[in-house]
Amino acid sequence: MCVNSDSQEVHPELEIKFKYLLYLTAAPVVNRYNRRVSVSAEPFNPDEEEEGTEKRVVHPKTDEQRCRLQEACKDILLFKNLDQEQLFQVLDAMFEKKVKPQEHVIDQGDDGDNFYVIEQGRYDIVVAKDNVSCCVGHYDDRGSFGELALMYNTPRAATIVATTEGALWGLDRGTFRRIILKNNAKKRKTYESFIESVPLLKFLEASERMKIVDVIGEKVYQDGECILSQGNRADCFYIVESGEVRILMKSKTMTGKANQEVEITRYGRGQYFGELALVTNKPRAASAYAVGEVKCLVMDVQTFERLLWTCMDIMKRDITHYEEQLVAIFGSSMDLKDSGN
Repeated sequence: MCVNSDSQEVHPELEIKFKYLLYLTAAPVVNRYNRRVSVSAEPFNPDEEEEGTEKRVVHPKTDEQRCRLQEACKDILLFKNLDQEQLFQVLDAMFEKKVKPQEHVIDQGDDGDNFYVIEQGRYDIVVAKDNVSCCVGHYDDRGSFGELALMYNTPRAATIVATTEGALWGLDRGTFRRIILKNNAKKRKTYESFIESVPLLKFLEASERMKIVDVIGEKVYQDGECILSQGNRADCFYIVESGEVRILMKSKTMTGKANQEVEITRYGRGQYFGELALVTNKPRAASAYAVGEVKCLVMDVQTFERLLWTCMDIMKRDITHYEEQLVAIFGSSMDLKDSGN
């Protein structure tokens, strides 16, 4: 899933992802299902939206449904910045949707109607261009999708197809815009200048950086707290907003046993970490610990894949730099390159 640093050849899966990004800047493709297609996009200014102008939506739920919904939503970054009352309103408005194998949850080119949180099931992300459809990724039993069309009044950029039986929780367009977008407007004011200062993101268009602001969450860690652990599955990408983060790694002995952790480097404001495992499709290569109180902006793996693959060249150079550091410390590069899976 990564570019080989030595040969400069692009892995087929990465090539598909680049094609997906190219699609996002192209005209929408009308799908064969003839569902409602967006003709024009009305502007939406959260600052001009008056409180109480839209009726609050409530879908009654049993205690069992409420528990399942809360569990499915606990790690959704778009919900992290909501206050308690806003979160209650969002959960009240969400409705359960059961899906069957091969069911299309959303179709490329359609107008955005709902935002979806996954409770259960596997879903393929399919993009069509020039009459050719490619699966560019998938979701497994967690995650969310459908927010970008609602945020930017654009047609659906991809088709989401259930490959197994599954369960989703949907949030209607009106509630999403009234609560999530208004909250995001405040978040933009908070993070806009910071995101512009992050070296990795400077070459992106302003609109691309704003999309990143809209979907990131914030997490706070206390002194000594483990942010990510070596060997764990990669699920997030981190940008340090404040504080300092220590990066430590355990090497292996000849018998395969891990040595004590050795500090590799430290990161401060505006620097990022956690991308290596996402780029190489391998478990975490190192652990990260907070030094004092640390605030990080966090992006989940699906959003990382959708919005940051244009930064691949920079991240590829980082891998070479990491390898040089490891050779100096351990005498080997620890095989950081793409696993090819």
